[in-house]
Amino acid sequence: WSLTFTFPSGQTITQGWVGKFSQSGSRVTVTNEAWNGSLGSGQSTSPGFIGNWNGSNAAPTDFAVNGTACNGGGGQSTTTTTTTTTTRTTPTTTTTRTTPTTTTTTTRTTPTTTTTTRTTPTTTTRTTTTSGGGGNEGSHVDNPYASVKMYVNPEWSAKAAAEPGGSRVANQPTAVWLDRIAAIEGTTESSSNGAMGLRDHLDEALAQGAGAIQIVIYDLPGRDCAALASNGELGPTEIDRYKSEYIDPIAAIQGDAKYNSLRIINIIEIDSLPNLITNAGGTAGSTDACATMKANGNYVNGIAYALGTLRNVGGNNIYNYVDAAHHGWIGWDTNFNPSSQLFASTADKATGTVSGKATVDGFIVNTANYSALQEPYFTINTTVGGQSVRQSKWVDWNFYVDELSFAQAFRQRLVSDGFASNIGMLIDTSRNGWGGSARPTGPSTSTVMDTFVNESRIDRRIHAGNWCNQSGAGMGERPKAAPASGIDAYVWVKPPGESDGSSSLIPNDEGKGFDQMCDPSYGGNARNGNSSTGALDGAPISGAWFSAQFRELMANAYPAL
Repeated sequence: WSLTFTFPSGQTITQGWVGKFSQSGSRVTVTNEAWNGSLGSGQSTSPGFIGNWNGSNAAPTDFAVNGTACNGGGGQSTTTTTTTTTTRTTPTTTTTRTTPTTTTTTTRTTPTTTTTTRTTPTTTTRTTTTSGGGGNEGSHVDNPYASVKMYVNPEWSAKAAAEPGGSRVANQPTAVWLDRIAAIEGTTESSSNGAMGLRDHLDEALAQGAGAIQIVIYDLPGRDCAALASNGELGPTEIDRYKSEYIDPIAAIQGDAKYNSLRIINIIEIDSLPNLITNAGGTAGSTDACATMKANGNYVNGIAYALGTLRNVGGNNIYNYVDAAHHGWIGWDTNFNPSSQLFASTADKATGTVSGKATVDGFIVNTANYSALQEPYFTINTTVGGQSVRQSKWVDWNFYVDELSFAQAFRQRLVSDGFASNIGMLIDTSRNGWGGSARPTGPSTSTVMDTFVNESRIDRRIHAGNWCNQSGAGMGERPKAAPASGIDAYVWVKPPGESDGSSSLIPNDEGKGFDQMCDPSYGGNARNGNSSTGALDGAPISGAWFSAQFRELMANAYPAL
């Protein structure tokens, strides 16, 4: 299909999605992507764009589809707020519908001019309701996972179902990762992104009758400063691009009124703020890249912008959960409290009608990681020969041995640092089951500290700092709402079967590098105690399908499939 229209006042398009946009003078042409070129009777697709104007911003009036003039009426306008008192163009959405005849109708929303001033209140509150069901406009519930059907990503589901035995888990809800600007519209040439863009996923969620969908926001400038496998497309100083080309288009789509009944749960910027605490200077694992991001403030500013912008669009149906590492990263007294304090000061910078800490609904731990949900055969209070397990090489003086105890304790720390008392925690259990024949069936009888811990722990990694495509891992608890005190949900934010990073350098145009922690032959570094990586061989770039790992995750699932 081909959609054409004319701007009457010299407006220009700066970015478009769900279609290929071109402009010659005032004439705009939008043609289909490969994945939405064939529309059956009654089907629709929804291109949208962001544009600029000078002087006036009169709406286009002469729309045509495949050369046939459209005479449909205008739709309701959509407003996107900004963080400054400026005037800008609101994204325009055009829906093209085919009918059994040659008649084509087009419904559009008219661009509006909006001037917005954001102020920061002096108190932190979260106004919620406790009823279940969908995210009706005006209702911001305490736990968005409660009493609601979760969205199943059909792209991930199809890959899972194609594997032997994969149909057993193909209906599980997983998160949609927007790990670069192009992913907002969808990509057909990428091995790590799918053809479906954000709007396609939201539309599919409505079609499924889902009440909630999980979206990973993941494209900060200088992203993942301590891990090359998941480096991003934006350089350390490209904060303006992050705001205007990434967050703003996402907010424009999420803010569409048609999605007001859908709870949109954003997982905000994995592995970012914790890196500023542990890897930005003064530690053996510090990197120059993390020091740069701490100095320029773009992790903090980017996350604050994302929180304020996303929370203040839509019909009060947007939820933000900020990444909070895992117990094997910030479980020591030297970084536990500082991490909470950094999260608090970052949230305080979020602006909007809803502002500050009120833009945060909760935090997520163990995202895309492998730390055990709960060690069944010892706790942090266990002693061996009169000595605390904290002295073991595995625990290494950490105050936690698993994610559930860590998440519940960290939640209390966050509340003490000013977050609302009803914030919730998420735990990613997609790959921390650690079942199979290697799983211990009871505590060790050894009286030697390290032997006792190593024979008792279900987490079979060589070192708790190992994070890439871990050998022996299994799928963990299936997604469920409110499984434990203070926990909003167990979730599968990292879709099982998607690689953590390539085992060797694979050239790509997505900004993803090669990290030696993904090489099974690498001897390690200071962040993993100079231990072997425990990574599987033959892995593709991060986000790409890794069939061998998916099959192993199923084989070692706990609870078993």
